[in-house]
Amino acid sequence: MIIYLLIAGGYLLGSIPFGVLLTRMFGAGDLRRIGSGNIGATNVLRTGRKGLAAATLLLDGAKGAAAVLLARCFAPEFGDHAAMIAGAAAMIGHCYPVWLGFRGGKGVATLLGLALALAWAIGLVFAVVWLGAVFLLRISSLGGMLGAVAAPLAALAFGYPVYAVGLSGLAVIVLWRHRENIARLRAGTEPRIGAAKERA
Repeated sequence: MIIYLLIAGGYLLGSIPFGVLLTRMFGAGDLRRIGSGNIGATNVLRTGRKGLAAATLLLDGAKGAAAVLLARCFAPEFGDHAAMIAGAAAMIGHCYPVWLGFRGGKGVATLLGLALALAWAIGLVFAVVWLGAVFLLRISSLGGMLGAVAAPLAALAFGYPVYAVGLSGLAVIVLWRHRENIARLRAGTEPRIGAAKERA
């Protein structure tokens, strides 16, 4: 029963659309009608409100981390499995939130948050790959995808097989959520950071 409660709690926690809530609260409009329509920090940045974008990034990451920490607190007997399951539920909630008709974000920030909570070394590799790729290539979507793929590889390298399996599944979800970006990357039309009409 506790596992089912953690799944439900993680999903509902992940479903909180902080980007939508913050932009509405501070008069920046309906985020779903701005830019790409995505509810994540990259699209919040298109409102011109850098502070709101940073807050969205942190809060979306915190959702994943909180789900993992709650699992460790309330179901320590299930160990790594409970933490991974709860974190995964939070990310799925972010990508497919019940409050927004199951149309949510792409999951990168939430995945980073839960990865850091699972094992800081895994999260660190994720962050370094993500930010390094963005810095070098200037393509936000590609950086997020590379970071997501790096996470399960890091988990395997650091000796966390349960996390490696779970993070692999979540990386697939991230890639699926970025399928339009992947099509533009293949076509050479995915915009770089700083381009006039960036879509991510």
